[in-house]
Amino acid sequence: MRLFSTMINARLINCPKLLPVLMLCMGILLSSCTLMSLFGLDSERGSSASDDEYVNWSAQQFYKEAKNELTEGNYDKAVKLYEKLEARYPFDRYSTQAQLEVAYAYYKKNEPDSALAAIDRFIKLNPTHEKVDYAYYLRGLVNYNKGRSFVDRFLPTDTSQRDPGSAREGMRDFEELINKFPNSKYTEDAKKRVNAMRNNLAMYEINVADFYMRRRAYVAAAKRCNGVLEKYPRTQAIPKALKIMEEAYRKLELDDLANDAARVYALNYGEDANPETIADEYQPTPAEKVWDFIGLDR
Repeated sequence: MRLFSTMINARLINCPKLLPVLMLCMGILLSSCTLMSLFGLDSERGSSASDDEYVNWSAQQFYKEAKNELTEGNYDKAVKLYEKLEARYPFDRYSTQAQLEVAYAYYKKNEPDSALAAIDRFIKLNPTHEKVDYAYYLRGLVNYNKGRSFVDRFLPTDTSQRDPGSAREGMRDFEELINKFPNSKYTEDAKKRVNAMRNNLAMYEINVADFYMRRRAYVAAAKRCNGVLEKYPRTQAIPKALKIMEEAYRKLELDDLANDAARVYALNYGEDANPETIADEYQPTPAEKVWDFIGLDR
């Protein structure tokens, strides 16, 4: 382009009479480019041709086709249609529903960040919507599954080995749902998930304490187990926490504290314990048993 401009300038200097002709040619060229862009003929912007099939679509048609694609598992196509629906009919009732369903499509696509952004946007724009409780529930699911890998989904791995950050976020989302919408149809399931996640978080602390015991960091192990007793009472991790505390205090020659831990264990989990006050003692998962058998750190 710079070479072309230089050539034009040289011609104009040598022959000023060419100026009107050149101006006319440039006007024709610019007009042609504009027409090509308007009619979708620009080779660099050929995407407009692919949009022709949606030109006369109604909001209902967009929503119906997006819903079908979502049901059939074509999540990329579903996201595309939901987003076009929102762009073309931003104030339509189908557009509001699309804001929520596109979040689910992103979740199924395993794009948690996009899903969370869509959920937060829906909650902010529609705080009184009849399905806002589902938005909180979906946010909990997204956060809980955020740290799960392909292996976690299809093999019996121990989820308490994972970084509990995502699990804590998911638990907070479910607790928010329970507090704000106690009569929601999702609340009962949310309560079960919160209980499961509390057990999971407690066992994560036990795994850390186990690691400290193997490294002979007995003070740190006892501290972790004490935290389990305070934060996660009546979980499956409690009996194991008491056993680790007793062992750690024995190693530290703190027999009074060790005896206290043993006494509490016997009172709550011994042969004479009241069955109604006993939380089910933790049973290792198949993955944990394999890990222990091989001798790897869990």
